[in-house]
Amino acid sequence: MASPKISLRGVTKAFGAKQVLRGIDLDVASGESMVVIGGSGTGKSVLLKCILGLIRPDSGSIKVDGEETIGLSDRDRARVMRKFGMLFQGGALFDSLRVWENVAFGPIQSDGMAATAAREVAIAKLGAVGLGPEIGELFPAELSGGMQKRVALARAIAREPEIIFFDEPTTGLDPIMADVINDLIVKSVSDLGATAVSITHDMASARKIGHRITMIHEGRLIWQGPVADIDRSGNPHVDQFIHGRAQGPIRMQVKKL
Repeated sequence: MASPKISLRGVTKAFGAKQVLRGIDLDVASGESMVVIGGSGTGKSVLLKCILGLIRPDSGSIKVDGEETIGLSDRDRARVMRKFGMLFQGGALFDSLRVWENVAFGPIQSDGMAATAAREVAIAKLGAVGLGPEIGELFPAELSGGMQKRVALARAIAREPEIIFFDEPTTGLDPIMADVINDLIVKSVSDLGATAVSITHDMASARKIGHRITMIHEGRLIWQGPVADIDRSGNPHVDQFIHGRAQGPIRMQVKKL
């Protein structure tokens, strides 16, 4: 059996007295699209940041291609990061840069690619997400939310990463544009043959972009399985979440008036 592309064992993280991750075990196979679902404040973003190396766990192991990534030197961390692409929740585009410069940021800054060559890469990646070369000359503020998200996706795939992370990729989009973005994510990941890890609370997105789904609740992974199995998970927490019910074992912290 092939070793997993990403493997987590016993990952914990606390901020002061607040225990956010409580011993996460997770494997993501090469070429697989894994979607992590769960409510706000359950630890999804912290989990993603730990895998990315933006946050150091308190304990546990995080391996990428069999290599332990916790405690790497800056040089080795940069080498591992070369495998990663990231689509941030809000797009996180640089307002002062033109669209093509945003997409070409990684190739220029990290790879030392000449601007003319990087612009060609950017135009090609914009084309891959359905945007013409004329869009490259605009600034992010001149684009709609959906177009900004496409640009952010083009930037995420600009260096042709082996692993792509998606942080709430459809947040703030109407249902039709969200579906367009989901289709583009599926196509982009497939075209690259990449491994994908996404976090979302949008079940339509999770069902479309994922091969497998895992749910995190109070810092623990409480269920995981193929997308097709989620409607018969047998887990009351999963059932409540995927159907958006107020009543159930998951209690939201709501201040009574």
